[in-house]
Amino acid sequence: MTVMPASLVTGAAGFIGSHLCERLLQAGHRVVGLDAFTDYYPRAVKEANLGTLRTRPDFRFLEVDLARADLAPVVAEADFIFHQAGQPGVRASWGREFDVYVEHNIRATQRLLEAARGSARLQRLVFASSSSVYGETSDLPLREHSPTRPFSPYGVTKLAAEHLCSLYHANYGLPTVALRYFTVYGPRQRPDMAFHKFIRAALQDRPIVLYGDGEQTRDFTYVGDAVEANWLALAPRAVGQVFNIGGGSRCSVIQVLASLEEILGRPIRRDQRPTPPGDVRHTWADTTRAREVLGFSPRASLQEGLARQVAWLRMTAPPESG
Repeated sequence: MTVMPASLVTGAAGFIGSHLCERLLQAGHRVVGLDAFTDYYPRAVKEANLGTLRTRPDFRFLEVDLARADLAPVVAEADFIFHQAGQPGVRASWGREFDVYVEHNIRATQRLLEAARGSARLQRLVFASSSSVYGETSDLPLREHSPTRPFSPYGVTKLAAEHLCSLYHANYGLPTVALRYFTVYGPRQRPDMAFHKFIRAALQDRPIVLYGDGEQTRDFTYVGDAVEANWLALAPRAVGQVFNIGGGSRCSVIQVLASLEEILGRPIRRDQRPTPPGDVRHTWADTTRAREVLGFSPRASLQEGLARQVAWLRMTAPPESG
């Protein structure tokens, strides 16, 4: 009798986490999903992300706060852990809110690692890091050995959590891997993220808020490619390493809006505002290491990914009247 591998996914009700759970189930894993339903965006959005997953007999969901719960029982059952949970958002991480980022990005990660180091069966712990660890730089494209100088409190907490993973690998042999995501987009993208806001506003014929001059660039990564990177991170050679995960779709915000106008078949009105603190000017991932070690190769073009996100938002969030 074949025993199905068991995977634990934190942040399972989130954007990337829910897609990842579906990918693991497709691969024949039993999946336990954890989520704390923090109030960064509405719980109803996260519950909708779980809709299909809850119908699967090989999926079990637990509402768990990583920063407070006893994690040993759920960790003990896992062959693989995918740590997607965390407090997102560069612009919201300043001031009093920083405590929330410390709690959910640093403390939660340390507690998960501490529970995992006692596991006899764990084969891999994959941590969802961020391109925000690099900060503001003109040294492009960014390589894994590029200086890490976060430009926001959010970036500081993601880098701290990444360092914790490295420490637990070096000191306890915990089989950790860190993936530095570069601006992930696609269906189920969080409602606070730029593409979601742009598309919703355009569908409702409202002006989109454009920060800065629009010439800032990002290396945009389709969610399916980010999920596939997690799957590839199970390769034995990946243990103890950090990888840039970019989509190979670097372009400016102005170019994104032009693509959206083409997909939507209408012009997009703009409300231009100053650049907020913490926003970097450019990101661009060198994914050579991910390609050579993991076999990672992004498949979705920006135009294809945007069209899929537009179709999803048209289906799930129709334009409001008035």
